[in-house]
Order: sequence, then structure tokens, then C-alpha cells
Amino acid sequence: MTHGEEDLGTTPREQDGVPPGEELCELTATEMLALLRKGEIGSAELVEAHLRRIERVNGKVNAIVTLAAEQALRQAREADEDRARGGWRGPLHGLPVAHKDLIDTAGIRTTYGSRVYADHVPDRDSLLVRRMRAAGAITIGKTNTPEFGTGSHTVNAVFGATRNPYDLSRSAGGSSGGAAAALATGMVPLADGTDVGGSLRNPASFCNVFGLRPTPGRTPPPSHDAAWFTLEVSGPMARTAQDAALLMSAIAGFDPGSPYSVREGGEVFAAPLETDLTGVRIAFSPDLGGLPVDPDTAAVTARAPEVLAGLGATVEQVDLDLSDAEDAFRTWRAWWYALRFGGLLERHRDELQPNVVWNIEAGLRLTGADLARAERARTRLFARMAAFFETYDFLVAPVSQVPPFPVEQPYVTEIAGQRMPDYLAWMRSAYWISVLHAPAASVPCGFTPQGLPVGVQVIGRPWADMEVLRLAHAFERAAPQTARPAVLAG
Repeated sequence: MTHGEEDLGTTPREQDGVPPGEELCELTATEMLALLRKGEIGSAELVEAHLRRIERVNGKVNAIVTLAAEQALRQAREADEDRARGGWRGPLHGLPVAHKDLIDTAGIRTTYGSRVYADHVPDRDSLLVRRMRAAGAITIGKTNTPEFGTGSHTVNAVFGATRNPYDLSRSAGGSSGGAAAALATGMVPLADGTDVGGSLRNPASFCNVFGLRPTPGRTPPPSHDAAWFTLEVSGPMARTAQDAALLMSAIAGFDPGSPYSVREGGEVFAAPLETDLTGVRIAFSPDLGGLPVDPDTAAVTARAPEVLAGLGATVEQVDLDLSDAEDAFRTWRAWWYALRFGGLLERHRDELQPNVVWNIEAGLRLTGADLARAERARTRLFARMAAFFETYDFLVAPVSQVPPFPVEQPYVTEIAGQRMPDYLAWMRSAYWISVLHAPAASVPCGFTPQGLPVGVQVIGRPWADMEVLRLAHAFERAAPQTARPAVLAG
């Protein structure tokens, strides 16, 4: 079964408990696309439904920070006219999407979450946006992010904090927290995001949605300022693995502006996701080699091995040594901050948030010896994990070491009795994985006793993005306890 061919069973208007006019928002993107193809709904009708949902819900969570309603409706009517004439633009034809506020959108305010760019309106779309629009997507707005994507708590001096739709007193994660909250509440069916140290995965875990960090080079890099910097990627966020694959089919593909771009195009991700896991070898790590994990988070992710074994996989708990990732990640991330934002520090220090200043200054202090040490560590780790993946097909582990934390708290300061030395340390379970040059997905796994979402991380061999999506798809279908709607969606 390929995209657009899913059997819906019932129409959305047969669902109960959904405010009138918003029934379509409850469908997956794949289901919406099937109805659009059949002519049973129009894109304008779909966009109008999502605009109603945004009007009702967004004020509570603060996920969409710039709305492009008039433009979206105009583009939707054009998409309907194209379909009436027999035209079909691509795999996202007529679907509303939202773009992270780090990603340039021509004619639509893009602030990067920074007071320095509070009124910035780009004159050109990023390549990621151009690919989505070429595939037929309708831009409905921009999603909130911390300043320049710094940290995994979505709050900034321009728009404030994004709140978790499962508990408004909690963080939605970050830095793609606006996208995750918008997806969880049905304000959009698809969204893009970026990830350096977990920004596609941490918010997906916090908001019970799906986020994929692709292998670097699969999708357009968010910036060409540092052409060889492989820690930063762009990727899909959705409510299911199937929908993430749908978005990947539009955004993946060769980019001549990137020296490590993968030649394979989006057609790879249009294949069916159904798979037989019999004999698949999965390593499960409850703590990625000794990281502290909140007991409630650990209890939820501990359910994953049983689900995977029930699907026929061979699951083995393993001890890992990913410690080389710590220095490699922090050093190269600091170097990148100095490269990207060093000039801003000189001109706008007083307007930048403390975490951004801290990162830039850390980069400016680096020496050649620091970079050499970090590169040796990264190379050792890559070689060690290449050997690991000769034995195992996948690594499964927690996405985040904690459940969603209070929204007023700048960052997590303690986990399971261990103090965190700075605002980055609590994200190690995600940023250590960023160093592996491998695909990693956050898949909904369950809820804590307090009703807070927890995701599990599925990590594959480098370039095995489709295999990760297939395993995630199988896990989703076998773990129905994750299908709990956000409290604001109905």
C-alpha cells in the first residue's frame, strides 16, 4: 500500500467529540491525501478546517507564531483548480504544512526566535521549503523555536514559550517544539524541523508525535554557512511514521550545494513501510551507557523490548560506550556557533539570549588542538559503531532522559539525583546519537503515571533511513497505548 491508497474505513464526519468544522484535522496526512486524490474533499476545505483548529487551540499552546492564512487559502484554491483540470503537483498536493521559524520562507516573517530578526522577512524560500511547495504543500504558518534553535526548550524573547498540549504547565521540548505541539493538537498534519542535538526528537518525545533525524545528506542542510558540518540536519515531523515517510518523499534528494549529499531521491521513501521483523537483531540500551534516566521515563521505555520481541525481532539488552560523543559533539557544536553567529555577538550582544552567547564564546575559545581531539573521538566512535552494526540491525534507547518538565524552568538541572552541569547536559541521550552520522527516530512509546508522553529512539545504520521508518511503523501498530489524543485536540 503506497501513499494515498490507505483504506480509510469511515469518513472523518463519522467521528464523535470533534468540534464542527474540524473533523478533517483528526486524520493522518496520508488519509487526507487519499481523500484529496478521490475528490471527496478539497484543499481549501482542508485548510479552512485547520485554520479553525488554529484559532481555537493555538492561543493555549503558542505553537504557530506567524500565520499565513490568506496566502494558504489562495494556494489551496489554486491546488483545487489544478486537480479539477487533472493536474497533480506531487506527493503533498493540497496538504497544509508549517515551517519551523528557523527556515526561510519568502514573504513570511522568519525571526529565528531572535530579537535581532524580529521583523525579518526573507525574499527567498529555503531549498527545503521550495521542495515542499513543488510537491504541492500549502504553507499555513511558522512554528516556534528557541533563539537560533539553541536548546531543547522552546522559549524565546520574541514569542515566549510553547506549552505542552498534554499538560500546559510543561515544556513542549525543542528546538522544534512549536512543530511538535502543532502536530499533537491537529493544527497541521505535517511539519518540518531541524536537529543538531535532538531538536527533531526531543519535542516529538515530549508531545507524543513522530520525528526523524535523517542521515546527514538525505535532506537539504538548513544552512550552507558551514558546508562540511554534519551535525545539523533538516527532517520531517508528523503524527505517524507513514506520514513522515510521505514528507521525506518530497524533501529527500541530492543537493549540489552540499558536499556529502546523498544521491538517492525521495522515491526511496514512497515504498510501502510494512515489513517482517522476524530475525531482525535489535540492541536495547535503557541508559546509553550509564546516563541517568528519570524512573518514570525508564519505566515507559522498558516496554519497548517486549513489543519488538512480539513482532518477531531478537532483542538483547546491551552495554554501550558512547562517551567519545560528548567531547566530539560539544566541540564541533561550539565551533559551529562561533562560525555562524560570531559576528552577531560583536554587533548585538545585548539582544542575544544567554545560552546563545555561552555557545558562541565557547567556540571562540577553541584551539586547533581542541578540534583535533574532538575529531579523533568522533572517528573512534564511528568505527566502534560500524562494528556494532555488524552485529545488530538497530539500537533502541530512550529519546529523552526525562519527561516534559515545567515550562517556567529554563532547563533540566537534575536527573535521578544527578546534577546537570549546564543546560546541554540533560540532552545527552539525543545529542550523543547526533554524532553517529546515522538516522534516528523518536516514536511514541507511552505515558507516565502523570499522563506525560515518552518516546523511544530507534537508531539505524548510517543511510538506513527507510529501515528505521519501517521498524517505527511496525512498533506504532503494535503499541496502541500511544494513541492518546492531546487534551486540547478534541
